[in-house]
Amino acid sequence: MSLNQEATQLSLPHRIGRKCHRACRLSLLMAVIGVVVLVLAPLHAAHAASRLKDVVNFEGVRDNMLVGYGLVVGLNGTGDTLTNSPFTERSLIGMLERLGINETGDFSTIKTANIAAVMVTATLPPFSAQGARIDVTLGTMGDAKSLRGGVLLVTPLQGADGEVYAVAQGSVTSGFSASGQSGSSVTHGVPTSGRIANGAIVEREINFHLADLTSMRLTLRNPDFTTSKRVADSINKYLKSPVASAVDSATVRLQIPEGKRGDVVGLMTEIEQLPVQPDDIARVVIDEQSGVIVMGENVHISTVAIAQGNLTIRISETPQVSQPGPLSQGGTTTVVQRSSVDIDENKDNKLAMLKTGVTLQELVQSLNALGIGPRDMISILQSIKAAGALQADLELL
Repeated sequence: MSLNQEATQLSLPHRIGRKCHRACRLSLLMAVIGVVVLVLAPLHAAHAASRLKDVVNFEGVRDNMLVGYGLVVGLNGTGDTLTNSPFTERSLIGMLERLGINETGDFSTIKTANIAAVMVTATLPPFSAQGARIDVTLGTMGDAKSLRGGVLLVTPLQGADGEVYAVAQGSVTSGFSASGQSGSSVTHGVPTSGRIANGAIVEREINFHLADLTSMRLTLRNPDFTTSKRVADSINKYLKSPVASAVDSATVRLQIPEGKRGDVVGLMTEIEQLPVQPDDIARVVIDEQSGVIVMGENVHISTVAIAQGNLTIRISETPQVSQPGPLSQGGTTTVVQRSSVDIDENKDNKLAMLKTGVTLQELVQSLNALGIGPRDMISILQSIKAAGALQADLELL
């Protein structure tokens, strides 16, 4: 055997080993990619879904609206004119009498412009304890020009049941307005409304005990039968028990399991993170004043043809001077009006055909291809709906 033959025989197993090594590496790489795809697939599906806490509201976990009437003092002459705002004058007299200033008994000479009557509103968060602070907003009731620099006196804030739940007081933060003698002015914000951060103290708590519930209602923020059923199925799958049931399109009833009685907060913490894929009806929302159009992803169009014409009529007046002849007697120069009417019709617009099952993206692209603006698009959508080709609810704001 020659040396070349021996080298060939020795290198053949080595080449076979290298091929096997490459195949093993390729198989291992494919296996790793397959595992990554299998891991990322549920993550992508979970990412596409919404959390349960973003879809529903839990029973009892809600805000409460508060309102009150008060006086803002310390204004720099921008308050109410007492002759034009009698309720401000009566409120001022009543406040002075409660403070013991009633010996003269004659307040007819009060002419202050540093006081303004305001309505005070606030939102009481759920489970607010006594002593907690909340923000309040104020708005003038009379002819006050600005609340900037004023101080709100003690104002009780009542709920819908007439009970006082908070008391507000503090310095008002508001916009400002300034003007010059020439009539120029500048305004920042809204001077007749203001805000007091942490301006109210909670005095009464809402009597609601979450831990004592044996059942709970979950209210959908966007009612839908499909979403309601999906919420119930997701809870039952997680708890491995049929404790949730869809009552209607807006309500899901949850029976608290025996093992979770007394720990409703722990149960809510667990289920509020469950992924739910919400579903909604196809809807087109149109704001005619601003020309805003919002269309959902489920909007579809049946077969329809659309043409948008643009007809422009221009009327121009061109005055001309008429001079008398050179040898005329008693002639005068007069101005003669000459009117011209031009009609311009854009003939470049073509008839567009939208086929059955057109999606939102295709609809927008087709309308944009015609050079249609938002205002004309509103009329077209209304016409498509009237023709029965728009498979969606049309809501006008």
